[in-house]
Order: sequence, then C-alpha cells, then structure tokens
Amino acid sequence: MSDVKSVLFVGVGGQGTILASKILTMGLIEHGYDVKMSEVHGMSQRGGSVSTQVRFGSNVWSPIIGEGTADILVSFEEMEAARYAKYLKKDGKIVVNTYRIPSMPILSGECEYPQHIIEELKKHVTTLDLNATKIASDLGNPKGANIVLLGAFIKAIGLTHIDWKVIIAKTVKPKFVDMNLKAFDAGMAAV
Repeated sequence: MSDVKSVLFVGVGGQGTILASKILTMGLIEHGYDVKMSEVHGMSQRGGSVSTQVRFGSNVWSPIIGEGTADILVSFEEMEAARYAKYLKKDGKIVVNTYRIPSMPILSGECEYPQHIIEELKKHVTTLDLNATKIASDLGNPKGANIVLLGAFIKAIGLTHIDWKVIIAKTVKPKFVDMNLKAFDAGMAAV
C-alpha cells in the first residue's frame, strides 16, 4: 500500500494558491518527503481558475492527480470547491474558504452564483469550511487568506510536526513574514 498523499489546491487568480502550495512543497521536501508539484494557471491573471497539484510520500512518481484520487482538496473559493470535488477520493476531505468570487457570467447577469454549495459538499465528503478571507481581513490583510487556509489544511491533515513558521519565513518577502505567521496561526486555530 502506498503512503503517497495527493493534495489539490484550487482557487481564482490572485488568491495566492500557488504560494500556499510552494510553501507546502518546500516544507515537505525539507523534512525528507519525496514531493512532486504541478501548476495550472489557465486564465489566472483574468480571474480564472488556478489549480496546483501536490503529491508527497516516500516515493512519488508523478505530480498528476486524476479524478477520484485526491486525498484532500483545499479550495480558496466556494464555486471552485464544487468544480473540483470530482477529484476527491470517496473518503477525501475538503478545506474550503466560504468566500465567493463571482465569475464573469455571474457579474454580467447571465446566471446566478450557485446556492448551498457547502451544504451539498457536506452531504458527500468531510468538509471543513471557514471564512479565511474574513479571518485574514480581521488580521489586517485579506490577501493572507491563502496562509489562513494553509494553516487550516496543515492541522486537518496532521502535518503539525513540521516547523511551518520557519518555512513561511524563508518563502515570503521579509516585510510580509509577520502578517503571514499570524495568518497561519489563525488558520490552525480555526480547525
């Protein structure tokens, strides 16, 4: 039986999805895990979907996560959680930011933002929902929601034996270290 874990980070361009997955990857590598990471940017600079796949364990051959194979989905936005839920294993988990970013069809009035996404997800998989954007805003910077979600994910998956604060300090620009450490702690506390 393989010890490989598959994590799918999803969000909208500008939410820091890739930074969160890079912090995860760096921390895992520094602690001896074999790690593979893949990024899909899409139309991320135009507010489009962004996904990052991270697989780790003692021996990982590919970064690719197929449908029905992810152990955990970390979603930075509600609709993205619904869009990517098909990638989860039957016993998978979702950590989802309850923040909503309306897509262009919604903004133009062509359709409405889907309702009851979190409730539907909870019917099918273990779902941890938190308003990471509000938590980060309360700390003084809504852009820290990615690190709030990273903290919640780390606690949910049980990777607390790694000193993530050191990894965060090495990864983010020096002027943002303190804010990101507070966001990480807040995410850990939210679980």
